Amino acid sequence: MIKDLQHELRIPTGKDDRSRQRFAASLRAHVLGPMAETMRGRYKNYYEPAYEKAHGKKPDDGSDVHDLMLGDEYFRYYSSVRYNAQEMTFRSVIPMIDKNLDELNERAEQVRQEKNGTAITDPDLEVPRNVSAIDVHLAPGSYHTEYAENDVAAGAVYDNAINVFAFNQMGLNMDDIGHTMSNYIRIKYPEFKPERILDCGCSIGHNSVPWKQTYPDAEVTAIDVSAPCIRYAAARAASFGVDVNFMQMNATKIDFPDDHFDVVFSSMFLHELPLKDIRAYLKEAHRVLKPGGLLLTMELPPNSNLEAYDQFYLDWDCYYNYEPYYKPFRDQDYRELCATAGFEGENFFDFQAPRYTYMPEDEFKAIVEAGSGYSEKSGVLGEGLLWYGFGSWKYGFGSWK
Repeated sequence: MIKDLQHELRIPTGKDDRSRQRFAASLRAHVLGPMAETMRGRYKNYYEPAYEKAHGKKPDDGSDVHDLMLGDEYFRYYSSVRYNAQEMTFRSVIPMIDKNLDELNERAEQVRQEKNGTAITDPDLEVPRNVSAIDVHLAPGSYHTEYAENDVAAGAVYDNAINVFAFNQMGLNMDDIGHTMSNYIRIKYPEFKPERILDCGCSIGHNSVPWKQTYPDAEVTAIDVSAPCIRYAAARAASFGVDVNFMQMNATKIDFPDDHFDVVFSSMFLHELPLKDIRAYLKEAHRVLKPGGLLLTMELPPNSNLEAYDQFYLDWDCYYNYEPYYKPFRDQDYRELCATAGFEGENFFDFQAPRYTYMPEDEFKAIVEAGSGYSEKSGVLGEGLLWYGFGSWKYGFGSWK
């Protein structure tokens, strides 16, 4: 169900630790699998037909479905179990991190020094309130709190918790998103040879490292507002022998010159930002991209692309998982967001792709070349999972020539 971390920051786990983590992972798999299917069946068999009979139409959107399902005892049960499983995920890893924190901080520093891991932190950077004011994802202390000098605790919590959270659905090193997105671009646009790549909101760099592995000649920089995550990410990447420059920086104020990067990438980042910060980030991305550069974003698909029930299902995190900007972002027109930042509408594209690290290269390539329609499996952990991406070329693909 879950596997040990594959790098030098791995923390020894006892039987109690493993049992708690396996139980939390199994519970999440049960909630997102059989329980979710039961809930969908209740809606399709009862609530949707009853609504259609009463109103002469199906529910318009996810908000309508949410209003219907609030009265359903199974939905309340599902939400309670899912919420508790999320809390259990963190409770299953925090004790072992607390017990080993001093040693872990020292080891991370040692790995960075011995293997030239770059972690540049900024003590004057103000952590934005969308991170500091709430425990994002129900993570105690969110992802920025520091407990010691050169602390990496928040990074360790993220790494170990996502290992439990994903129950082996996001790749051996929780890096399948990065591999899928970078290799999609490599295959879809073979002429494109980026020299500088920026990953924004990188957390522990699990999706930054694959960009360097896909484009080994490129200089890869990754930024995040969390100093503990940056320190941890640098040691983690160095442990893998991958050269990525990690910097503490707010992506709404990117401290690089105009026309500097060939790719500006982010993964599951925009839905953590208020709309004003999303717009600020996209404008900054446009500014620092070279002509012909690529803005690429991995996210969940917009609500406009999905049926009402699927909107409701994916919006659960906004209501119950301390992600208040989740639904407001997904209610946006992604093409319009890019256009207001300076990316011309005709240069916008979006896609879904299967998990790169779960299939042979030839099979992945064939799917990329054929394309795929939208699926309710987009972003939903489990069998048939697809990742959704969207982006735009600054002044058009090939304008670097």
